[in-house]
Amino acid sequence: MPHQAKSPEDYIDQAPEEHKDALKKLRSVIKNKLPQGFEEGIQYGMIGYYVPHSMYPDGYHCNPKEPLPFMSFASQKNSINFYHLAMYSKKNLLDWFVSEYPKHCKRKLDMGKSCIRFKHLEDIPFELLGVLASKITVNEWITIYESNIKK
Repeated sequence: MPHQAKSPEDYIDQAPEEHKDALKKLRSVIKNKLPQGFEEGIQYGMIGYYVPHSMYPDGYHCNPKEPLPFMSFASQKNSINFYHLAMYSKKNLLDWFVSEYPKHCKRKLDMGKSCIRFKHLEDIPFELLGVLASKITVNEWITIYESNIKK
């Protein structure tokens, strides 16, 4: 588990050797599919994708100094964990992902409230995660976020 990484490259360099290829591939897939406007960096100790303050000056309501988080992934001791905040705010996106997952992976979906855990790195559904990354634009994410925090 990388500590104190300053950049996505630094994060991957600090990851366990057995996670590095999967982290590199996941990062590449996300960067190639993510809609324009999101930025990549280290956020909350993970490789994160977020709405920069230049597009959303209010930042994250929990800590306005942080840009609005959208998606991230992390190397954990026994897994790579993937976080996509819109899936927890937009039920039809979550339903789509849950129904598509078995078409891309033979293992049971290991999903908690805030993350998807991949304990078998060879079974990470990179293509599916790329499609998921492409489904929400920056403006749509801001609208979803604002509609949920104002409830």
